[in-house]
Amino acid sequence: MSLRDEKAGSEDGAEVVVHERPTGWKGIYYHPLTQIVLLGFICFMGPGLFNAVNGLGGGGQLDRTTSANSNVAIYSAFAVVGFFAGSINNTLGSRLTIQLGTFGYCLYIGSYLALNIHPGAGAFVVAAGAILGVCAGLLWAAQGSLMLAYPTEPEKGTYIAVFWAIFNLGGVVGSAVSLGINFHNTAGTVSNSTYIAFIVLTAIGICIPMSMADPKKIIRSDGAKVIVPLHPSWKTQLLGLWLTLRTDPMILLLFPMFFTSNWFYTWQFNDFNGALFNIRTRSLNSFLYWTSQIFGSIAISFILDSKLQRRTRAFSGWTILMLMIFVTHIWAYFYQIQYIRPGASDIDILDKRYVGRVFLYICFGLLDSMWQTTSYWLMGAISNDAGKLAIMVGFYKSLQSAGAAGVWRADAVGIPFMNIFISTWVMLVAGLIFALPMIHLRVKNHTEIVDETLVRMDSKGHIREVEQVKNEAAITTATA
Repeated sequence: MSLRDEKAGSEDGAEVVVHERPTGWKGIYYHPLTQIVLLGFICFMGPGLFNAVNGLGGGGQLDRTTSANSNVAIYSAFAVVGFFAGSINNTLGSRLTIQLGTFGYCLYIGSYLALNIHPGAGAFVVAAGAILGVCAGLLWAAQGSLMLAYPTEPEKGTYIAVFWAIFNLGGVVGSAVSLGINFHNTAGTVSNSTYIAFIVLTAIGICIPMSMADPKKIIRSDGAKVIVPLHPSWKTQLLGLWLTLRTDPMILLLFPMFFTSNWFYTWQFNDFNGALFNIRTRSLNSFLYWTSQIFGSIAISFILDSKLQRRTRAFSGWTILMLMIFVTHIWAYFYQIQYIRPGASDIDILDKRYVGRVFLYICFGLLDSMWQTTSYWLMGAISNDAGKLAIMVGFYKSLQSAGAAGVWRADAVGIPFMNIFISTWVMLVAGLIFALPMIHLRVKNHTEIVDETLVRMDSKGHIREVEQVKNEAAITTATA
């Protein structure tokens, strides 16, 4: 891979060496967008198919309690591992971390096949959920750091949208498979062949990380190399967690938004889709939900990556989310007052009352993808450092999972549907209100090296001065 000794000025006045990108097939393979596409397909085969199963309500089972308890195990383990997953990713490297993260999805879906065959296997489903929580914490920390480190600042919304679209195709394809297999199913639960098809696909997903490129060899579209995080000691990694909060305390204002980002799934999947519709209708709803996610992420990316100033884009995204929250939840309230736990699960595709409810479910899918895309984009607006981003994504997934574990447990013990619905509405609004001062005070039109604390941290945990980092970068470039 050759280099051109060209230098361009960065936003903070530093000189940046522009690297010449490879050409031909090698250029395509090492293009950062290609790597994001591969990352999307990994999550297509893992989390995407997990979403397809979970989106059916009760994991496709008639009794939703086992699924709810399994989700408690998933998100409890995820919350613990996710908090440190950014540090684990920095130590093991992204490819190995992703590889380890893919195994849990195949096991989890296999546990539902076991439950179909042996109705007393509920404990196995819960245990598989706990293992998946560990694996998911690793996968999503590595995914988030790469997705936010590979694009340039103007490309971040687009890269997030591309990933989100491919990832959600897993939910789309999985739901389509479920719909096709279960279209004439009147048993109330998903068939064995549905779970077997999903197991095969998740097994394929385990192999994809082997084909990913080393992040050290990736050159971004602006000619800059991706900033590869250091691999210091565990002590220094833990110090990095502390320094991220101490040097960038505004991140704390994003924590309520992070905490809420999976809260709404419980009501949507179990207490709306699972409680009102029969199995084939739930499959169709899930298909439409995940399809709408693709359009939602692309739509919000047009705003987040527009020609407007970055601060303007941030406030625009915030406003769109707030409007979507109130439109969908006012609409949903008039349905929620019509039924109570446990629901009837009897609405069919052909029923007249289905039309309004399915369009609401589509809008919930749009809101979900817009919320997740904007959350990632806000993290990317704070930093370009892969190490810091891995830690922030660890915070994101840890808090997200802690919130999800709590609300799934509330559903498992039979809290009224209306209570869970109102909590969802309140949590979403609160998340945005807390994020607003962070957007005002912390989001700048350009990220500068002075903001990149972890990039300036040496292997002993000392923060180097900006000029020292620039000089070291210049020496490294000269000897490359």
